[in-house]
Amino acid sequence: MNARFVIIGCICAFLSVLFGAFGAHSLKDALPPNMLANFQTGVQYQMYHGLGLILIGFASAYLPNNSSLNKAGWSMLIGIVLFSGSLYVLSMTGVTMLGAITPFGGVAFLLGWLFFINAARKNIKK
Repeated sequence: MNARFVIIGCICAFLSVLFGAFGAHSLKDALPPNMLANFQTGVQYQMYHGLGLILIGFASAYLPNNSSLNKAGWSMLIGIVLFSGSLYVLSMTGVTMLGAITPFGGVAFLLGWLFFINAARKNIKK
């Protein structure tokens, strides 16, 4: 097991719940509906990929010495920072320039899942 990705994933999931509660209770009256929706999208994707990181951490016990798993984990973490992070800052500050960063986070998420697929594919017995 790769405890590093399990721990990072758990922290991301924890923060996702915390940010979700913050958004639901503190931001719902402070932000316009479209900005609140952006914030909530960031929370959802952070949770999905936090769980993905946990899964990658446990998968490493079954797919040892697999560089694709390592790439998958770091890609998902980069995706969380760029995608969710930019949506959080955009929602709370209104700095629309940050919207240009968000797609790079989305690409990092996609790469993370592709690396994960590749890691599993390498283990298929012929």
